[in-house]
Amino acid sequence: MIEAVLPQASLLKKIIEAIKELVDEANFDFSETGIRLQAMDKSHIALSFLHLRNDGFSEYRCDRSQTLGINLNSFSKILKCAANDDQVQVKATDKAETLAISFESASKDRVSEFNLKLMDIDIDSVDVPDMDYQATVSMSSQEFARIVRDLMSLGDAVTIDATKQGVRFSANGDDGSGSILLRHKKLIDDEGSAASTTVDITEPVNHSLALKYLANFAKAAPLADRVTINLIEDAPVMFEFKISDMGQIRFYLAPQIEDDNE
Repeated sequence: MIEAVLPQASLLKKIIEAIKELVDEANFDFSETGIRLQAMDKSHIALSFLHLRNDGFSEYRCDRSQTLGINLNSFSKILKCAANDDQVQVKATDKAETLAISFESASKDRVSEFNLKLMDIDIDSVDVPDMDYQATVSMSSQEFARIVRDLMSLGDAVTIDATKQGVRFSANGDDGSGSILLRHKKLIDDEGSAASTTVDITEPVNHSLALKYLANFAKAAPLADRVTINLIEDAPVMFEFKISDMGQIRFYLAPQIEDDNE
């Protein structure tokens, strides 16, 4: 038996919204320690990784490890039936063919129940090694979303250039070019200002990335105040959003390859 309860449906809505544009369907791996998801987009350029710890749920039960294949668009449609402050419960028996989803209003006078058909999804797991990144940028997630939105009006790709001075986002297109520099600013207090930007760097590094993927990553901005961008030469760039005190969502994106013949 699997059972997980979140006090507010808004959190689960935001998580699924952040992933569903990248992958249509995914396996949710339930275990005693929590829930994990790993899914690659169809073009094999972007990898999504989700981890939700068991202690982040108001109730969590997993009698044995189990993988549930879920169509994310169908799941999203059901979640839209919940108010943001509804309690949401997901439940499945061993070898279940459906996922039971219920919403209970904050006043406890309304309960909605749905069943979502589960899928048998054959997906190869991708081993993501731990890396010593050359540069780690920590910045406001809302600022990240704004930069992506602004630069998409200019081009299809963004170059992220990290130096000791800060991080620069730049784009070129038929109508012109533009760049946004966020200067490195040390955090003074323990939490730091949500608007401040820090760059922890061993050597300068830059990557060119497709903006359409970053636009999808930016949908995770409502989940976290800050995003960290981890860069290293000749490897995917990793974007990480912390989900309150219960886990994180990460996106790995392969850099665009320069055409030497151009």
